[in-house]
Amino acid sequence: MEKICQDLAAEHKVLDEIVSALDDKEWETITPFDGWTVKDEISHLGCFDYTATLSAKDPKDFHSHLEALLGKLKTADDFFEESLKPGQEKTPEALLSWWREQRENLLNTLVKLDPKQRLPWYGPDMSAKSFATARLMETWAHGQDIVDTFKLNRKPTNRLRHIAHIGVTTFKWSYLNRGIDVPEASVYVELKTDADDTWTWGDESSENSVSGPAEDFCLVVIRRRRINDTNLVIKGKVGQEWMKIAQAFAGPVAD
Repeated sequence: MEKICQDLAAEHKVLDEIVSALDDKEWETITPFDGWTVKDEISHLGCFDYTATLSAKDPKDFHSHLEALLGKLKTADDFFEESLKPGQEKTPEALLSWWREQRENLLNTLVKLDPKQRLPWYGPDMSAKSFATARLMETWAHGQDIVDTFKLNRKPTNRLRHIAHIGVTTFKWSYLNRGIDVPEASVYVELKTDADDTWTWGDESSENSVSGPAEDFCLVVIRRRRINDTNLVIKGKVGQEWMKIAQAFAGPVAD
């Protein structure tokens, strides 16, 4: 768990450096994500870092929280709105301090766990390692919203491999989540990094493939970019179909 927690901490740090440089007015800037402000984005991350710690420390407490939450939700949108509430009454400075506290608590809890330990969540249970990886993916994804808002440059790192792996392993989920039959054909994925490393998944002989920059692939599977806005090369009917609907995270269909 130490390595994934180190990578998660590094992802936290990158985003922290970006938002801590913003003034109060910039924190109220609307991002490309669902009309959320920068403040909303950080509130959302802090909220789920808090409940993730709850899950990792005491699953019974998490289930009690989940039961209470579901009892007051009327729509799927209400679920996400709840995650924005912690930041509504806080100043940007106070919100940033609170987020730092929540993520530190999470890291201190996760690093002590067996990587295979199962943890409850809002969807299916996950292993502790997958749990930490999902938190890294969400931090990077919502960080992308803020990067896009201010047209900043964020250098790709090898931490993207965690996100790319989730993107590949959620192939079936992407279909099932939309009520579409999962194809029998497989897709070979070959991604390049800025350091000229190559990451691969699947059978190289498959007629369906996705290749190109690792960052572009990650942006597609977290639903922050469309295929035509990337340098990905996609071959085969299934490859094309998958990349149009790929969704590496749980929850309602995101378009």
